[in-house]
Amino acid sequence: MTNPVRRFHVGDRLSEMAIHHGTVYLAGQVPEDETSDIRTQTRQVLAAIDKLLAEAHTDNAHILMAQIFLADPADFEGMNEVWDDWVAPGDAPPRATVQAKLMRAGWRLEIVVTAALRV
Repeated sequence: MTNPVRRFHVGDRLSEMAIHHGTVYLAGQVPEDETSDIRTQTRQVLAAIDKLLAEAHTDNAHILMAQIFLADPADFEGMNEVWDDWVAPGDAPPRATVQAKLMRAGWRLEIVVTAALRV
């Protein structure tokens, strides 16, 4: 019996999400507003993650790994303030945070998440 890959919001270049064998893979999520501060952009990105995870019938308590890309290391504390309010208490996932030159000048961060489906 095969377990096909299910893709969501498929475009010519990428899918926003794929699910395979009980694991949810999100594309990098970026902010909508390229002119706002790190806290606003972080809230926007986390809201996009919440929306996709909800569509997959899971949530942030089921995140297996998060990769955070910050354009400016000076934004680390502001991003962490929003992240700490968002992450599920007792279920903080493994996480990597690195500095990266992002593809648009106004993006202050991009977050990639892998999560488990709820059973």
